[in-house]
Amino acid sequence: METFENTPENLENISQPTSENVNFETRINLAPLLQSVQEIKAEIGTVIVGQHKMIDQLLVAVLSNGHVLLEGVPGVAKTITAKLLSKTLDLDFSRIQFTPDLMPSDIIGTSVYDLAQSKFNFKKGPVFSNFVLIDEINRAPAKTQAALFEVMEERQITVDGTAYPMETPYLVIATQNPIEQEGTYRLPEAQLDRFLFKISINYPNLEEEIHILQKENALQDNNKLGNIRKILSRAEIGNYQKLVKQIMIENHLVEYIAKIVMNTRENAFLYLGASPRASIAILNAAKGFAALRGRDFVTPEDIKDAAVPVLQHRVVVTPEREMEGITSTEIIRQIIDTVEIPR
Repeated sequence: METFENTPENLENISQPTSENVNFETRINLAPLLQSVQEIKAEIGTVIVGQHKMIDQLLVAVLSNGHVLLEGVPGVAKTITAKLLSKTLDLDFSRIQFTPDLMPSDIIGTSVYDLAQSKFNFKKGPVFSNFVLIDEINRAPAKTQAALFEVMEERQITVDGTAYPMETPYLVIATQNPIEQEGTYRLPEAQLDRFLFKISINYPNLEEEIHILQKENALQDNNKLGNIRKILSRAEIGNYQKLVKQIMIENHLVEYIAKIVMNTRENAFLYLGASPRASIAILNAAKGFAALRGRDFVTPEDIKDAAVPVLQHRVVVTPEREMEGITSTEIIRQIIDTVEIPR
């Protein structure tokens, strides 16, 4: 049998891979998307200090066509961040302040009798917009919150047997205060499941706090939101959402997502696990994170970054563990650490 020896002469004859014969370019052109993302971040950064993770998650939600629940104590810029994001998008915007006396007809609209035509005409409510900001969503009673179920999931409102579809894109960003309990109503699990992300906003650190004060002092009487440019049009957002759908994911990573979600249903610390809607949400969000990082394929890191904000509001901790101070976020992270990463 002829043998091959690793002599210097033989090694020179082996063709070595070079950058000239390997294509490192992505199969999907993400350059325009990345340019737009950087411009949006720059515009938001003129007002908001830090909170880079939250801004990335909001942009992923836009790219994934998903709704967001922003949770944080008063004064951490939940509402202003949502308004800033809306300013950078050339979309119809409406803001709804939820209160205990708010009725479903106040948000979805009502039929008004027209004397001239002798018939009822439907007058659309503020929920008919492309970008809907709901402030303090947990202040409205269950009846009003339930009015959002259909529009958040099916992107339509049905009134008197007639369906009114929403214009695309359609994004709901809701804020809530996790501390205040008086005059608030717990969001039902069915509604929480309709939010792609729950984003928890923490206090800034010392350096960020100083920077916030310096910015506020420099503004004087100038309007914070007055000079924010519109970066993306409705058509561009739609095209980018379609582009993100084309991001590739290997079958073993699809199984990885399924195993994480399955573990939430079998975990002894959780009373309620995540639904298949959560699996789909992780899939779509992971593609959004990949696109944000300039890749046309999903990695395990994208899935990990998507799993916590997707799952933390969809699972319910058992009363015993809740009394011990264990949160759903901690349990989700433990599950992610225990599920084997595919190679």
